[in-house]
Amino acid sequence: MARFLIVPQWQGSPSARAMLLVDGASAIAGDLPRAATTVLDVPVEAGDSLGTKIHRLSALHQVRSLVGDAMSPETIIIGGDCSVTVAALGAIEHDDVAVVWCDAHPDLHTPQSSPSGAFSGMALRALLGDGEPQLALSPGIAESRIVTVGAREIDEAEHEPLARLTQLSIADLDDPDALATAVLGTGASRVWVHIDVDVLDPSEIVGVSLPAPFGATAAALGAAIRALRARVPLAGATIAGFAPRTPLDAVDDLGTILRLVGAVA
Repeated sequence: MARFLIVPQWQGSPSARAMLLVDGASAIAGDLPRAATTVLDVPVEAGDSLGTKIHRLSALHQVRSLVGDAMSPETIIIGGDCSVTVAALGAIEHDDVAVVWCDAHPDLHTPQSSPSGAFSGMALRALLGDGEPQLALSPGIAESRIVTVGAREIDEAEHEPLARLTQLSIADLDDPDALATAVLGTGASRVWVHIDVDVLDPSEIVGVSLPAPFGATAAALGAAIRALRARVPLAGATIAGFAPRTPLDAVDDLGTILRLVGAVA
């Protein structure tokens, strides 16, 4: 049975409604097997930047320590904002791991380029070992072992680093084997699958902070992930970015979320 680690971190998000991520993580946790689920006691306070350009850095440090203490092999992380993946990969051996980053936004900012100072927008860059040294992976994951899926809301500063990565578009998911083929091409022996639920089309899910049109269907993304798992062992996975505005929205979206959970677990 998969093990689930609930990390209701909101401090990395740029959204004015960031604390809705706490509600989203709790809603997902309520439908997971209790015996296989651990909920981290993420600090409620915003935290301090500690003289850096990253907002709420002190709280992010606390969460990273909590994740490090709780991680075990093949854990499924339920966020929270996208930067929980940085904490998770920082807690395991990752020198043989490829990362599949499913997200409408590539999250490739540095502290210098970020318009918000929110760490979730720097999360993939931090996995590469770039950015704020207190949070970036060291050693970082090689660019050749990163595959992005569905990035379509891209800031000017992100175009150049994104161009160095393997990219799959939403249309590429029409071939359910395309993702597995891309990951096998990295030469990695394991894979971490990160899913920000805003990679999905807004017609598929309501509870996201920054919806982006022309996204994936849950069926296509799920089929691609299942095909990937049949060919490459899973090091772990993240499902992040679920921010339902009302309890009714959470109920309406949970069927879609749980299909993604099923694909990775």
